[in-house]
Amino acid sequence: MSTLLSPLKELAPFTQQPASTHPPSQAYIIGLRGLFVLSSFLYTSLLVLAPNSVAHSPNASASSSRPTTLHKALKFISILFWNSGLIYSASILLSARTLALPFLTTPSSSLKSNIAGCVFRRGIRLWIPVAVGLGISVGIFKAIGYEYIDEFARETGNTSILVPYKIDSFLVWFNSVFNLFWVTNKFAAQSASYAFPGQMLWAVGVVYMQSFTVYMTMVIIPYTRPSWRIRGAVFFILTAWWVQSWAWYSITGLLLADLSVNMSFKTKAQRGIPIYRSIRLPSYVLYFVLLAAGLVMQYLWVAWRPSYQDDELRMHGGLYYTGGLNEDFDVRQPQARDDNYLVLLGFMLCVETSDILQCALGNSFLVYLGRRSLSWFLVQCIVVYTLGIKLYQGLHLDNSVAAVAVCFFSSLATTVVGVEVFYRSIEVPSQVLSHKAFDWIKE
Repeated sequence: MSTLLSPLKELAPFTQQPASTHPPSQAYIIGLRGLFVLSSFLYTSLLVLAPNSVAHSPNASASSSRPTTLHKALKFISILFWNSGLIYSASILLSARTLALPFLTTPSSSLKSNIAGCVFRRGIRLWIPVAVGLGISVGIFKAIGYEYIDEFARETGNTSILVPYKIDSFLVWFNSVFNLFWVTNKFAAQSASYAFPGQMLWAVGVVYMQSFTVYMTMVIIPYTRPSWRIRGAVFFILTAWWVQSWAWYSITGLLLADLSVNMSFKTKAQRGIPIYRSIRLPSYVLYFVLLAAGLVMQYLWVAWRPSYQDDELRMHGGLYYTGGLNEDFDVRQPQARDDNYLVLLGFMLCVETSDILQCALGNSFLVYLGRRSLSWFLVQCIVVYTLGIKLYQGLHLDNSVAAVAVCFFSSLATTVVGVEVFYRSIEVPSQVLSHKAFDWIKE
């Protein structure tokens, strides 16, 4: 018996999650990530089962020619709670916000080892789960086929989903994963993203690429004055905005982390903004203005003038093809948008300075979801595009609302179980492996 158990004992360390490198005082950021996990599941499920309820989807755009009060209200709710632009933009900003925490909270004596470990482990922690998740997706679709997705789309009139690209060999799978973490532009055109249900896998590639923007920038923090770091970050953000780089989201996340950890931002913000002598304006007024400006822009693009949605993208430099503005952008590619940025910045500033919001976001449920955000992202798409669609086709219910509800909650329950299995069997071992590999190369 002991002989049979010995291999399991050797694998046991790979099932124990490494200790968190984030201080408990920053748990609300992990909880905020968990909040966007819920938003992401709503978006993925509704895009498949009820695409008319998803703002900016082809189905919703087609129905905008005959808008009603209900349609307009539903679009506003969609903007708030299942908005794809906010979801992928938040993943990039929150990644930068959390990446720097171990470095910013580490004693100066171990800074070099800390930054080296962060850079080394980052790849392993993303490569393995993504490769396995894509492999599982490809294997399932090879077993059950792709045709049923096209049939479902035709039967339900869903023009918002695509049949995943077929990966036919191990080499194509390997190259797809490799390019996802290698290519630095046209992220949404990656074969890995097209082959994965929902076609959102490109977001992991952007997060990975922007990690190195954060790593290269954060090393100057211990050696510079806070006032100059703020000025430099603002200049960096404006420059990145001008050249339409995702770095303006990433550096914003890094600046928020620096403000929170090193500059007592919450305490100072709670005093208010000095106006005149002893008169101070509550800081949350400014945050609400930013948040409202972004939401108004988003609502106008959805309910009033959808044709204006991409006009803001012209206000950038067309660096690679002209000396003028950005007139030749590809709307099929993910865009770093002003409206998403204003919403996220306003909301993040509220979170960073509010004890109530930090307490609410720091609850154990949201933190639990936040720690499993990558597993949720990978598993939910597979479940919704397999179980969700197959179940909908097999129900044959006259009431489409009832069918959607059954498929939604069935997919949710299956995703909860699948995420925990994937997290324990794939994501945690990849984290442990990254730590052990770094310890090994240091010996």
